[in-house]
Amino acid sequence: MSLVELIARADTRGLAASGLACLDRCVPLLDGDDEALRPLWAILADATADAADAADATGDATGPGWAAGLAQVRDKLAGPDTTGEDEAVVLARRMLAAAPAECSGPALRTWADACSVASLRIHRLLDPAAGATPAGDVPRDAGTEGLPPLVAAELRRQTGVLELLAGHGAAGLRPALEVSTEGRRVLRAVVSRRARGRG
Repeated sequence: MSLVELIARADTRGLAASGLACLDRCVPLLDGDDEALRPLWAILADATADAADAADATGDATGPGWAAGLAQVRDKLAGPDTTGEDEAVVLARRMLAAAPAECSGPALRTWADACSVASLRIHRLLDPAAGATPAGDVPRDAGTEGLPPLVAAELRRQTGVLELLAGHGAAGLRPALEVSTEGRRVLRAVVSRRARGRG
């Protein structure tokens, strides 16, 4: 199943985890530490546990906790005005700014889809092997053939997160976080190399 199809079929839990994971992998661009989004992951896990107790199979993560956690994360990752920042950083800031205050409904699906597109675009911008790759969005309805290595790995991670949540429900959150953590380490190394090259 393609990434586009997985997003279209995902429930609330899957959409929230997908968008959050994309943002989490791009935290190095916002000068955030590895724990920057941990409050939102914890809130999502607590919400899904509550949903399970209530026999709610939708993985609904609504509630004031998400909005409060989101405000906390935004304060922590607040940066300067986007004027003068490169496109990858601007895209990461927009992902965070666009996160819905209510972790449910059509806005959540829109955000998860936008995060998917933005994160792939960020990885293309940062991939040294993507110099000759045409500009534009990375195809999400096919495989990884022909994609630069960093972009192909991000596409696999996005697909993997959604498959974990679709296949395992709330139990898929921990391995999804592990997938995201691995991707964040990779991107942090790329960002660090780029900064040294510019210095």
